[in-house]
Amino acid sequence: MSNQKSDALVFFGATGDLAYKKIFPALQAMVKRGNLNVPVVGVAKAGWNLDQLRARAKDSLEKHGGADPAAFEKLSAMMRYVDGDYQDPATFEALRGQLKDVVENIAKSHGAGDARVIVEKPFGHDLASALELNKILLSIFDESCIFRIDHFLGKQPVDNMLVFRFANAFAEAFWNRHYIESVQITLAEDFGVQGRGAFYDGTGAIRDVVQNHLFQVLSNLTMEPPVRSDGESLRDEKVKVLKAIPPIEEKNLVRGQFQGYRNENGVAKDSQTETFAALQLEINSWRWKGVPFYIRAGKSLPVTCTEILAKFRKPPTLIPDSILTENHLRLRLSPDVVIAMGLMSLAPGETMGLQAGEMVATSSAGAGDMDAYERLLGAAMAGDNSLFAREDYVEEAWRIVDPVLKKGTPVYPYAANTWGPAEVARVTPPGGWDVPARGPDNLLADS
Repeated sequence: MSNQKSDALVFFGATGDLAYKKIFPALQAMVKRGNLNVPVVGVAKAGWNLDQLRARAKDSLEKHGGADPAAFEKLSAMMRYVDGDYQDPATFEALRGQLKDVVENIAKSHGAGDARVIVEKPFGHDLASALELNKILLSIFDESCIFRIDHFLGKQPVDNMLVFRFANAFAEAFWNRHYIESVQITLAEDFGVQGRGAFYDGTGAIRDVVQNHLFQVLSNLTMEPPVRSDGESLRDEKVKVLKAIPPIEEKNLVRGQFQGYRNENGVAKDSQTETFAALQLEINSWRWKGVPFYIRAGKSLPVTCTEILAKFRKPPTLIPDSILTENHLRLRLSPDVVIAMGLMSLAPGETMGLQAGEMVATSSAGAGDMDAYERLLGAAMAGDNSLFAREDYVEEAWRIVDPVLKKGTPVYPYAANTWGPAEVARVTPPGGWDVPARGPDNLLADS
């Protein structure tokens, strides 16, 4: 696969929601940085013309980040529009047919020879459909030309985990089973499905964020250093992590559904779709054998944030464990970026008492930071595959979650603005789940 810069960008579904919310803002940002100067061709089945697409793009920018007159003028001049008669299904189940139509028609037009194809998640609904999707793609394109987008990999704080681990020698000393007792990863959202009931009811929390976004976070946390700096070496190590994870067992999964979810438009009145999931898994590698990893994700929870907490083993002292309450590393990925070490220190006073606290380093996203889609589109056009999921990675991720999803485990109700159903106690880290954004006395207040 050549790393030659792409000479055009064609995106299908140009009149859709993803383009409106993410693609147009990313394209304008690329223009502002001088990273986009090729024709941008939108394709859709909407009966539109180029002027209508330009109006849609302008409206998108005004509502999602702000239109820059000079940059938009340049983008508008690059834009083209093709109103194509291709299958554009509204339901998730028809994704496979849509992709097949698009890919096969590209091949028939002899447009796939030197092309790269970017595929937006979800990559299937289960392992079987993921295998079929990959079969369709690989029948036309080489794997090196396929860029499967997971926007979490475009987030700089997610990449920063690798920098923290591999660019700081001190981290390697404790980042293993000898010092880490358990690891928990939380992706919490304080809102519901926001009008996407029909889509979400066919998906659920595990398919929507766990087997893709949070497995990517998990891979960055636990992978070995790549032997080279190229994208394939990086992706090799991520695949090794997933290969070391056995399928999730029923006893290690709790699914929940917030009360009122079934009243959302597009949601079945007897829906068994989870809006919350808590699960435990193991990584049977030399570094992590015996360390439990806990993942929790859900909607209508008390806060919106993504955070990792690694608890250290208790030191071999005569001090009772009940007093040694805080030995941990906290990595917060959003909404702000936090690296914090939970430590014990001497409490004020004349006695030799101890107190828990955190040594905190924090930052907020700067105005110059790239949006995830801007980074991903730019990387794909440059032929850099390091931020994209490979075929074997996608299939391994489905292998881990597929069996337990097919079991149809119970879905327990929980009240909005709580941390899931009471049954989550069955899947709980040693010492309990951490509560992100507890306030300035314990950590930074939520921002």
